[in-house]
This record gives sequence, structure tokens and C-alpha cells, in this order.
Amino acid sequence: MRKLVVSVLTSLDGYQQGPGGDLRPMPFEDAFNTHNLDLLRTAGTLVYGSTWFRENLAAWSAVAADDSASDRDKEIARRVLAMDALVISDSLSVSPEDPWAATTRVVARADGPAEIRRLKEQDGGDLLMFGSATTWNPLLEAGLVDELIVLVGAALLGDGVPFYRGGRVGLRLRSARILAPSQLVELRYAASPE
Repeated sequence: MRKLVVSVLTSLDGYQQGPGGDLRPMPFEDAFNTHNLDLLRTAGTLVYGSTWFRENLAAWSAVAADDSASDRDKEIARRVLAMDALVISDSLSVSPEDPWAATTRVVARADGPAEIRRLKEQDGGDLLMFGSATTWNPLLEAGLVDELIVLVGAALLGDGVPFYRGGRVGLRLRSARILAPSQLVELRYAASPE
């Protein structure tokens, strides 16, 4: 059985984006991409909301075309651009001429939980989500997230987009470690709805 793994970066005061959705103030460090690559290597399907899907594909398409990108970042780009993707959205559609059409399916938000349940029963690598809080928050509340990985960065933003907006969900800490050589703290939780 596959797991749904959600990995998010947050500031120490709990924001996943700065004011107005700006990612620039976030406490990104080089270890962030190494961490994400490790997760991508065990994943079979990427799960997105529509905004993060478009932004992620644009960013990694640019990396794939950049001859000066590191080997690590080139590998991330190859995986992100080739991996099966599920987009949970009421606004996005994929046309046959889109470069990602062969690997991407879109389901309505109302159908998202049932599709996640169906995919979890199949064989293959984990279902993996980065960001997309408006998509993963309800999935966590519905008891569909198996593991929540929170990377806490060494910054206080004071304002921005909270990384969670939902009802109370019980979590069990599985591990905590610093992602050397950075100041990012990785907290891995098993999720159990209450």
C-alpha cells in the first residue's frame, strides 16, 4: 500500500509563504533541495494543487534547460518533469498538446479524496506533495496524509500564508534532526485524525 507523504517548509512562526504569497522571504537553504531529491527518489506520483503545479513545472523546466544547473538540480528537474502527476483542482485542465499531458491527470477537488484513496491502494512509489497547502490541508483533516514532514527554517516572517488552516489533527513525532550542513530542522510526523 502506498503512502501519502506531505513535505512542507515553514518559518519558525508557521508561515509557508511570505506576505502576499511571496516565497522570497522563506528560509530556503541548499539542504532543502537535497532533502526533496531524497523524497522524489522513492515517490511514484506527485500530487499538486493547480497553482503549485504550474509554478513547479515552470521552475524545473527552466532548470532542465539551464546548462549551468548542478547535477542534483538537473536530477530533480528530470524526475519532476517525468513523474506521474495528479492535480486536484477545479480550475486547471490539461490539453493534449501540453508537454506534461501524458503524465498528468486532473481531478476536481470534490473527487480528490476518493482518487487519493484509490491511488494509495495501488502498487508503486509513494504519493508525494510539496507545498499546495490549500490542497493538502483538507487531505490531512480527512485522515489521508500518512506522513507529514515539516522543515522548520531559521527565520521569523511575522506575516504571510500559514502552513496549516484546518481543524485539529493529532500527530505523532517519528523523528527530528537537523539537515546538515544547514539550519533546517526536519520533523517527521505520523498523522492520525482525531
